[in-house]
Amino acid sequence: MENLVFNYFIPTKILFGPGSLNRLKDENLPGKKALIVISAGTSMKKYGYLDRLTAILKEKKIDYVVFDKILPNPIKKHVMEGAKLAKEEGCDFVIGLGGGSSIDSAKSIALMAKHDGDYWDYIVGGTGKGKVPTNGALPIVAITTTAGTGTEADPWTVITNEETNEKIGYGNQYTFPTLSVVDPELMLSVPPHLTAYQGFDAFFHAVEGYIAKIATPVSSMFALKSIELIAKYLPICVKDGSNLEARTYVALANTLAGFVESTSSCTSEHSMEHALSAFYPDLPHGAGLIMLSEAYHTFFASKVPQRYVQLARAMGIDVDGLPEDERPFAFVKAMKKLQEDCGVGNLKMSDYGIKEDEIEKLADNAIKTMGGLFEVDPYKLSFEETVEIMRKAYK
Repeated sequence: MENLVFNYFIPTKILFGPGSLNRLKDENLPGKKALIVISAGTSMKKYGYLDRLTAILKEKKIDYVVFDKILPNPIKKHVMEGAKLAKEEGCDFVIGLGGGSSIDSAKSIALMAKHDGDYWDYIVGGTGKGKVPTNGALPIVAITTTAGTGTEADPWTVITNEETNEKIGYGNQYTFPTLSVVDPELMLSVPPHLTAYQGFDAFFHAVEGYIAKIATPVSSMFALKSIELIAKYLPICVKDGSNLEARTYVALANTLAGFVESTSSCTSEHSMEHALSAFYPDLPHGAGLIMLSEAYHTFFASKVPQRYVQLARAMGIDVDGLPEDERPFAFVKAMKKLQEDCGVGNLKMSDYGIKEDEIEKLADNAIKTMGGLFEVDPYKLSFEETVEIMRKAYK
């Protein structure tokens, strides 16, 4: 199953652990003027994270300008606006401060600050033109305040083209952060439901990276450890967000899942979710993955049972005492229990306005926009099977 011929390339320096934001003072930052990318929400200002960052920049005599429009499901329009601002202001590096949406946007802005035309000219899939970027990107600094996307440790950025309802992942060697800060103290303020959604995003990055047919021994090692930590510590974080030890272990699991994304790949579960949240941007990405997960992984557990037996073991299940045909599905049961323990066991697509008669359209969108992930599935899904999984997941 695993590939014994592979490349390993993660060129990001990571400052990890409680208090790491303060360690930024001792780092050589990659420029003299930063574009700081944050969300349109209030949390970066309310909790003082933006002030702490700008104080460090001032101390280091680095200028900055703030771009604060990013949405939870970030859109192309804001990438283009941020890139225009970076060019106009003469910014020579970009800092993403916040969750995955802010850091992903920072990566895409860093790319477009050095290129002309439209961001979608460079996107591969859907209506993207697949142009090769020749000018690289501005250096990127990622300061994550959530544990969910692993974007601080991978090159990937997910942006929605709001004009065409296409939500597509993109990345190259230039969109790896130069420097990342993973400070679990910045995650203490994340509310329980978002802690759960984000934790499950990291969980599925690891699970999908483990079953993907391009998995390597390195990605699998990271994936199994990530899953083990999330299974143990995510319910604690959801119940008691102020538990710094649990937050730190979930943050570690998330960064490990980012390593998985750099050395393996997501599978079509992510393509299906991108279709859901491309049309329904109020749907949090992690919530959409949770909705799809039981139907999706029940289907794949029968296709690559040995991988799912190892996933169950990583979640602490004693599979050896079970009948052989039940062992792969022990993972699905453990996953469902983990969702219930985190208070997200009963999420419904219909609560976000998704209608059952749209499933075929959504499945078609998943294949057309993110078809590359279907190619790394351990079993090649047909359109009909994709629809069947999404129908079974519908509530």
